[in-house]
Amino acid sequence: MVTMVGNESDIKGLVKDLIYLEHDAIAAYDSCIARLDNKKFASQIASFKQDHLQHLEVLNEMARELAIEAPTRGDMKQMLTTGKVALADLMGDAAILKAMKTNEDDTVTAYERASRHQDAIPASKAFFIKAHQDEERHRAWMDTTAKAL
Repeated sequence: MVTMVGNESDIKGLVKDLIYLEHDAIAAYDSCIARLDNKKFASQIASFKQDHLQHLEVLNEMARELAIEAPTRGDMKQMLTTGKVALADLMGDAAILKAMKTNEDDTVTAYERASRHQDAIPASKAFFIKAHQDEERHRAWMDTTAKAL
């Protein structure tokens, strides 16, 4: 999937779309954790999910500050992010991690773009940069671990 998140013309749209993206990611993480056979992998994925929950908390605070209504769940993309994981379950842990890695590709791209958004104030940019680094770390672990299986 190729995300368009991060290309919004204003910060309000960006924050709202990042909230949707985080809800979608969290749903995919829940699906992944439930399906992994390797409990060490599931534990690592659970720790990454905590980063997403923290990102969501910050984004919800940004939404309050911007006086916009924050989405409380994912959008239609959630069916795609969780569906890929469910299908991959038929082929085992490596396939599940590869599916999750493709989901992380979107969050990496979205936060990279967000960190350069013209309307982001310094505090927002700092958060977007940190979230981008988190997503890069998640993606790298998923990619390396899946290739090792």
